[in-house]
Amino acid sequence: MQIETKLPKVGTTIFSVMSQLALDHKAVNLGQGFPDFEPPQPLRDAITRAMAEGRNQYAPGIGLQPLREQIALKTERLYGHKLDPNTEVTVTSGATEALFAAIAAVVRAGDEVIVFDPAYDSYEPAIELQGARAVHIPLLAPSFGIDWQRVRDAITPRTRMILINSPHNPTGAVLSAADLDELAAIVRDTEIVVLSDEVYEHIVYDGAQHESVLRHPELAARSFVVSSFGKTYHCTGWKLGYAVAPKALSAEFRKVHQYLTFCTFHPAQVAFAEFMASTPEHYLELPAFYQEKRDRFRELIKPSRFKLLDVPGGYFQLVDYSAISDKDDVAFCEWMVKEGGVAAIPLTPFYDKAPGTHYLRLCFAKSDATMEAAAERLCKL
Repeated sequence: MQIETKLPKVGTTIFSVMSQLALDHKAVNLGQGFPDFEPPQPLRDAITRAMAEGRNQYAPGIGLQPLREQIALKTERLYGHKLDPNTEVTVTSGATEALFAAIAAVVRAGDEVIVFDPAYDSYEPAIELQGARAVHIPLLAPSFGIDWQRVRDAITPRTRMILINSPHNPTGAVLSAADLDELAAIVRDTEIVVLSDEVYEHIVYDGAQHESVLRHPELAARSFVVSSFGKTYHCTGWKLGYAVAPKALSAEFRKVHQYLTFCTFHPAQVAFAEFMASTPEHYLELPAFYQEKRDRFRELIKPSRFKLLDVPGGYFQLVDYSAISDKDDVAFCEWMVKEGGVAAIPLTPFYDKAPGTHYLRLCFAKSDATMEAAAERLCKL
């Protein structure tokens, strides 16, 4: 049987490739973006208790009511945006599902979706599966800000969505309130929907606040906002996320969600509802928690030949390896995991047309022991 693929550009992800290489060569894995430490003990106790109490069957498709209420409370507390938990909050099987469902809900064949490179690798396949086209606009290195004039120039009658990500993966760049004002001016008086990937919303540094589109009433009225429990609570393997959107957008989102995963892991929803109610300080303390790791990691690799870029948000450190090698970034990553004993992620796979930079992404959501072991090896390169 001859199969004509619907995703001809998609192969094994760079994350899977580098993680396998790390295993094969017993390297320290700073590639794939997950913590190597455990979620809070009370949260783990809550999920165990939920399973013991029999919360093991289907949850409501849109998410448990107590959890949706906690999400609404958090959103109003942080961003001043009041939500109806019954019509504007949907719990999903991870943020990646939420991103896919949002795109599938409103993007049609022939539409265009503006994305910013380097971009998380799930965006374009979700767009292409709708028969639509991703329009790529490069961010401005080394700060990785958005050139809003290029966005204006890219708008056509077919533009259906603009997809933003802040704090940004892989660069750590964050959008400002002025950026959101620019975006609002561009989409005003259009039918363009905004999809805002905010999975690192609680990981911003140096006293800055996260500028969610939910702080901006004009944008909130036309946006999907996607968040991640896994990133916030150090449990990426539980695959729990959620999407916030106005009633009309949420209604379309839920039509896709109910046939995509229908519902999400029940015991984890019980646990998160309980933990969010009892321990709201967790996400409030997250910036300081990760800033300590960021600063520690930067200090450890400061003696190396890598040039460190600024990290305003997220838990990734971009480094420039130009002083070490003139290999392309994919080849250098393969060499580094085999010869240097550290796995990283190259930036090229995050681009439609890679600009030939010498940047790597290193994850510092790691224990002190892991960071120290990695830094010792990196400083020898």
